[in-house]
Amino acid sequence: MIDLTLDMEQYDCPFIDTSDDHDVSFTAVQWEFDSQRRELETRMMIEGDDRSTLESGLSSLQTHDNMQECSLFKKHEGTALLRTVIGETNAMRVIRDNGGYITGPFHIEAGSERWEVGFDTHERADDALSDLERNNEFDVLSEDAFELSELYDLLQNADAANNLIEGCRSLSDVERQTLAVAAEKGYFDQPRGATLQMLANEFDVSDTAVSKNVRRAERKILRRVVDALEELE
Repeated sequence: MIDLTLDMEQYDCPFIDTSDDHDVSFTAVQWEFDSQRRELETRMMIEGDDRSTLESGLSSLQTHDNMQECSLFKKHEGTALLRTVIGETNAMRVIRDNGGYITGPFHIEAGSERWEVGFDTHERADDALSDLERNNEFDVLSEDAFELSELYDLLQNADAANNLIEGCRSLSDVERQTLAVAAEKGYFDQPRGATLQMLANEFDVSDTAVSKNVRRAERKILRRVVDALEELE
């Protein structure tokens, strides 16, 4: 299996056009393609900085030429959950015609879309990329090849992986930044490449404050690591 992460700029996608014209982003919650009608049905989360930005984005999305259906489920401040149906885009057709399939959720922001797509062989992946170039702009952000044993291991341990992801998400911005700088500067190395004083200077805080941030981040991450270890198959 060949897994590609693409940064796509389709010219016939309502979500990309809307995010290009308005300061909103979209994240897929669920998607299903109707091969008979050549339409994609999705549940999408749309986010804007505030209610006014969200409303402008929604209005633009609903009137797009390639939007078949757009209904609102929930809305709160600058966030809303939508059900949408759009016609098949050129990029969607190319991926399907070359035997490709979606392997992960997609995110759309500032006029481009992150796609996670898979192919059974390198040849199919190469053919799809060649066809995509004719009517779309894109960059290949990553390409990974999975053997059957690796894919099985990934599927079997999805819960453990999710535990680690949730641990990362539980960190505050300060904790995340402190942990990243501490690792980069060698604070966790033996011998240490950085001291608490050096980290404190990086963030212009006291030794005590930076120490507390490091310990809080460690506790959150290690708790999730232990949970993940217990779930590993």
